[in-house]
Order: sequence, then C-alpha cells, then structure tokens
Amino acid sequence: MIHLLSMTSFTDGFVKFTDTLCNYPEFLLLIGGGLFFLIYSGFVPIRHFGRAINSLRKKDDSPGQISSFEALMSAIAATVGMGNIAGVAIAIMLGGPGAIFWMWVSAIVGMATKFFEGTLAIMYKGKDDRGEVQGGPMYMITEGLGKKWKPLAIFFSIFGLIGTLCIMQANQLTEAVITTFTAPAGIQTTLGLKFIIGTVICLIVSVVILGGIQRIARIASKVVPLMVGLYFIIVAYIIIANISVVPDVFASIFKGAFTFKAGAGGAIGSFFMIATIGARRAALVNEAGVGTASMMHGASKNNEPVREGLVAMLGPALDSGLVCTLTALAILTPVAAGNYVIPDGTSAVKGLEIAINAFGASMPYPIYKGTLGGYLLMVMVLFFAFSTMFSYSYYGTKCTSFLFGAKYGNYYNYFYLPMLIVFAIVPLRFAVAVIDLAFFLMACATMFTLLALSPKVKAAAKEYFKKKKK
Repeated sequence: MIHLLSMTSFTDGFVKFTDTLCNYPEFLLLIGGGLFFLIYSGFVPIRHFGRAINSLRKKDDSPGQISSFEALMSAIAATVGMGNIAGVAIAIMLGGPGAIFWMWVSAIVGMATKFFEGTLAIMYKGKDDRGEVQGGPMYMITEGLGKKWKPLAIFFSIFGLIGTLCIMQANQLTEAVITTFTAPAGIQTTLGLKFIIGTVICLIVSVVILGGIQRIARIASKVVPLMVGLYFIIVAYIIIANISVVPDVFASIFKGAFTFKAGAGGAIGSFFMIATIGARRAALVNEAGVGTASMMHGASKNNEPVREGLVAMLGPALDSGLVCTLTALAILTPVAAGNYVIPDGTSAVKGLEIAINAFGASMPYPIYKGTLGGYLLMVMVLFFAFSTMFSYSYYGTKCTSFLFGAKYGNYYNYFYLPMLIVFAIVPLRFAVAVIDLAFFLMACATMFTLLALSPKVKAAAKEYFKKKKK
C-alpha cells in the first residue's frame, strides 16, 4: 500500500513538473519559432504547397538510403500514430474543442518549421564512423554550427533515445486491446494481462524493425496511404450521418479557441491554457521542431536541400492538419448530436477510450460485445500504432550510432523492444509526461539549430525558386 502511494506521489510530482516546464515555454518555442519561420520564409508553405506535391515525383539517385517519397511516408508513419487519436481526445478533454484550433495553427507553422528542417537535413549531411552518409539534428549541429557545438548534438541524441521509445503508442495500444476485446469478454485487467499484450506488440514490431531502414521504408510507403485513406472513409461516414450538426462542431472549435473564462489565472490564463494544450498535443503529433523527421529526410537520396524541405513540409499538413481534424470531427460530432458526453476531469485520462466510445456512439451497430465504430477504430489504431513503432526504432538507432558508433546502432533495438512491454504497463499520465519532457528538450536543441542556420535556408530557397521560375 505504501509502495503504491509513493508511486502515485512520484507520478503526480513528475506530471506537475513536466506541465510547468512544457506548457508556456514549449508553446513559445514551437509556435513562436514556427511563426518566425513562416514569415521569414515568405510564407513558403502557402505559396509553394503545389510545388511540394510535385516534388514527390522526382526520382533520386544521390547518396542515401531511401527516396524522398519513402522518407516522407516513413516520417508520416512515425507522426500519424496514437497522437492523432488519443492525443486529440486528450486535447479535447483538457482544453475543450478550442484546443483543435491551436492544433491547426501548429500545423501551419509546423509546415514552415519542417521546411527548414528538411532543407538543413540535406544541406548539412554528415558521415558516421563507417563513412555512410547520415542526416538529422546531430549532423546539422556538428556540420552546420561546427564541431565545438558537439555537446549540443550529444544532448539531443541522449533525449532522442527516450523520446523515440514509443511510450504512448505501446501504452495506448494496450488500452485499446483491453477496451475493445478483453474487458467486454469479462477478462480482468491485471499487470499480467498488460504484460502479455506488450509482449505480443514487441514480437510483431521486431519482425519489421530488425530488417533495417529499407524494410521500414518499404512497408511505410505502402501502409501510410492505405491507412489515411481508410480513416478518411470511416470519418466521412460519421460526418455524413450527422451532417446537420457539423456547422455547430466547427463553431464550437472557433469559439472555444478564444474563450476567456473567469477564475484561476484570469481570462488571459484561460486562453493560453487552451492554446498550450493544443500546441503541446500537436507537437506530439507532427513533431515539427522536435528533430525526429529530419533524421528520416537526412537519409533521402536527394541532392537538392530545398526540394527535400518542400517534401518535408507536407508532413504536418497530413498528420496534424488532415488526420487530427478527422479525429476531432469524429469525437465532437456525436457530442453535438447529443449521443455522447466527453468525460469531465483529468484524474484518469484515457484518451483512446474516449475516441473508441465516440466512434461507437456514431456507429452503434452491435458486434459481439462492442460496436462497429469501436472495432473499426481499433483497426485504425493497429495501423497507426504499429507504423509509428516501426519508424521510431530507426530514430533511436540513429541517436545510438551518433553517441556510441555505427557498429552499435542496431543494439538500440534490443533496448527498444523490451521497453514496449514496460510502457504497456505504466500509467498513461506518466507515459505522456515522459514523452512530453523528452520532446521538449529535443526541441530546444533542434529549434536553436534551425534558428541559427535559418539564413542559409533562406538564401538557398531564394536561389532555388529563382531557378525554377526561369
């Protein structure tokens, strides 16, 4: 009993510490920095969105491991995951519908940030101790800022080992299996059951990631378009079935984004609370400024930095733009129609359970001991969670290679795989706090580097677009 109380106290204290550190500072860093990139670039994400899509068609034959398309699909496979479902549900529960508006804002400025990330990932590629070309924040720092900044690259890599452990994915996938299958069947939820589910997850992931980046990219390039397309179809049905309340849903999002409530912190505090919740969850989704995606784009067979930047900026448009909006509509539509009530309070946050119940309320056709909507979302959860786990292992391998040498890189997977079992068991609040903290510290190193090297990107973009115009 004393042990459980001490664990609860530790979790509460750690979550409080993370909330304090990651709320306003993270909002200012990612949203403020992204807004700077958006303006400084001359609104490249808006002006050159079509060119970015066309950039995917070009074949790459420069040094690297994968194509630009495979890099984008692998990066999206990592970002389009549990955060797009559970993260959106948590944002709505904590900040109301208005948090979704700030996820949209984060998507727009995130596109600008990803443009700078993708460009610098190619501009400042480095080589590991085997002589193989690599990319990512570690090499942006050492090649772009200079060798004297290597401690910053080490700082990023250390927290990269934690941030890429798929903490939330393992945790929420376990919750999904329990909510959808074992609990309705009357099976008691125990640590032993979670351990078994975590072990199965570990075995499935191992089949893919032990095959290396080429296998990960090959699978991602096939799975990502399929899973996004299926998710769109499911949510489209929910929207059409409740089309009369869709305008009310969008109205609640815009109204909630600028709601000024009286009480603790005053009106301004209430406004920023909603904004930071949306931005923080979006950071978990699109990872713009965190530095993870630039490791994937740095592996691209592309010798045109700006073109890779254009490809990279499509990521936030798809994950925190399209997919998160689909999830928000699927959760808020049955609420507006009076068919579902979002739980109040934060003491037992269960993001995925909220989403599953919302989908079930919109598609209540009974199947076994569940609903059609719940089972369909569960299928998407499997797609989303596993695709993320596949790509994240590569990020951790890159960080390990930088810290300890390329010959030790693959050993990370033997740490990564059993940790999926560990985080299938821990409380969600603790899991979310750990990944939030790791992402924030990774973002500090990445955003500093992007800001310092931003003039290089602007000069390269000016020359690139001038040449394309001719």
